[in-house]
Formats: sequence, structure tokens, C-alpha cells
Amino acid sequence: MESRTKEPDSQNWQTLLGRWAIDASHPILPADEIRGEMTCEWLDGHRLLIQRSHYDHPKMPDAIAVFGVIDHQLSSHYFDSRAVHRVFTVSFIGRTLRYVRNAAGFSQRFTLTVSNDGDTMTGRVELSRDGTTWENDLAITYQRVR
Repeated sequence: MESRTKEPDSQNWQTLLGRWAIDASHPILPADEIRGEMTCEWLDGHRLLIQRSHYDHPKMPDAIAVFGVIDHQLSSHYFDSRAVHRVFTVSFIGRTLRYVRNAAGFSQRFTLTVSNDGDTMTGRVELSRDGTTWENDLAITYQRVR
């Protein structure tokens, strides 16, 4: 079965392009500084956006995410250095990017807000083990690197 991919409709995706410094916090690592770098770029053809994240902290996995419209649904496929793969449903409306994964035993949702000048993005990941009760997971800020 072939999966058709087309370019995401929103012009907002252009805002994500480039290099970003990461500053994050995680409840499992409350006293630790979590820093790193993230890049976003189009795959040739502008149909898929590739996001690569590298963290300086040894307990944070490096990751790659691929965003695009697949089977008529905007989605993201996430892969990390632990060999984890997850698929998220994505929306990008106005200056707010959201992605959600509902899975038995471990659901996640991520909300990222882009600043008016497009140089800062702040986000929060939440997780749910029962699909009902949500708890804070990763808090993250991206600052554009010029």
C-alpha cells in the first residue's frame, strides 16, 4: 500500500527552519541544566520537514522527527537514540504547534508556541499513563541561533 505525502499547507512551517539553541527542564532531572541544539530543514521537494535534536545531557536522547502530510493526515514520525519510534498527529494553527499521541499505557501531547518575532519557541510535553490524567514532562525553550 502506497502512502502519499504532500507539502504541509501552513506557511508557519517556514518559521521553524534554521538552528535553535535548546534550554529545557525535566521533572526526573530537577537540578540539571539541559542544553542542546535543534535544526529544522526541508527535505528536497519541501514535502517533509526534518527536525534533528542533540542534547548535551547524557540522559537526554538525541532525536530526529519527520513532519509531513501522510495519508491525508499531518503527522510526525519521531525516532531517538534509544531506538524509540513514535507517531504523532500534528496541527499547526496560528503560532501554536501541537502534536498528540494516544497509546495504551503511555500517551503524550506537546504544545509549542512561537513568539511574535519568530525567534523564540516555548513548549511543554505532558504524558499520561492512563489516557485521562496528565502530568508535566519536558519543558523546553528554543532560541534561534543567528
